[in-house]
Amino acid sequence: MGFNASDFPDLELKKLQKLVERFAIPPNLILLTLFGSDKWDSDKIEWETQIGSRGLTPFVAPGVQSPLLSTEGTGISEAYAASWKEKMFFDEHFLNNLRTPGTREQHYSKQKRIAKETQKLKNRSLRRKEWMLAKMLTGGTMSYLVQNGLKYSLDYGIPSENAVSLASSRYWEDGSSRNIVEDIFDAQLTMSNANSGKLTNAIFTTEILKLMVFDPSIQTLLSKSSYGDGDLFARPVEVLGTLLGIPKMYLYDEQYQIKAWLTAVVTADSTVAVSVDDTTDFEVGETLYFYDVSAKTKEGETISSIDSQAGTVTVSTAPSTSYKANEDYVYMNKKFIPTTKFCCWCDQVEGEKIAEFADAPYGLDRIWGMKLDDHEEWDPDGIAIRCQNKGLPVLYQEDGVYILTVND
Repeated sequence: MGFNASDFPDLELKKLQKLVERFAIPPNLILLTLFGSDKWDSDKIEWETQIGSRGLTPFVAPGVQSPLLSTEGTGISEAYAASWKEKMFFDEHFLNNLRTPGTREQHYSKQKRIAKETQKLKNRSLRRKEWMLAKMLTGGTMSYLVQNGLKYSLDYGIPSENAVSLASSRYWEDGSSRNIVEDIFDAQLTMSNANSGKLTNAIFTTEILKLMVFDPSIQTLLSKSSYGDGDLFARPVEVLGTLLGIPKMYLYDEQYQIKAWLTAVVTADSTVAVSVDDTTDFEVGETLYFYDVSAKTKEGETISSIDSQAGTVTVSTAPSTSYKANEDYVYMNKKFIPTTKFCCWCDQVEGEKIAEFADAPYGLDRIWGMKLDDHEEWDPDGIAIRCQNKGLPVLYQEDGVYILTVND
């Protein structure tokens, strides 16, 4: 028996699209609200990049031909837009119950599930967009799949002096010569000297906030200011922003999860090279959690290497429990902002924004932004709802970002 989305008013694309548009951006996805977006004509994204501040018009004698303006310091970056999409499937059991006459409560229950599943699709898509912005902002690089499944690594060209890793003696956590205030002022000075810009934004996790709040040099400054009366603990982010001269400081602990199904048995105390259906986005140094679906138990081991061609994630120590293929899975939780970094940037340089998200067209009807569509399937019968998007973060002012790694 076949199904058609037109048979189900609650699955009409117009209604689903309005449902998606009505859902607000999750308030905990900060970066999506900080960087604007614009439509681009092609999925091949080309943008001009700038390093340094702008110059002066030269003096010339009257009657002499005007000199040609040099574009030194400006370059052209290009990359194909990233594409991301996924779908959910409503099977014949759900669909038959959806169109069967019933009580108001029964119908409301089905509508509620459609709304919940559609919102889940949207939120997952938004988190991928947030992930891309975070990669640009905190590492200056991003890797993604392009045509023919090839993996492409995009380097945003952030200068080395704007991507600083502190020596161990300067580590904010336990460095013998740590000086958080000086490190932040060095970032401000680097930005000012590079392009005359002013650091207006900083983002970090609670791990970094704790180090700042209890740092002796910051405590000393606070004791000499009007904030020495306990406001630091009541409003730590605002107080630190005022104290350090950065007006927009964001505490950001939002996480994302990467999940993959086991494709081969994991033997207790033996298997270290774990075979999974997708190695994408797992990262060396993070914790890989093994989850036993039937027992509802988990354990974690540190990821030591990843082999995308072999489809394996290798852990430093074999798990103590065995896990089944195609039934159990592994996952990794990671914060969008690394817990070892203090990242800051300028809103603008000479009145021009330093970055934005480029929305690229996709599909035969040239769609921009998030879009839902459906497809009737058979064997098994059902209807698939797909959510997709395409685009790329672009960084115009390459030295408008400052990435400070404060711990190992």
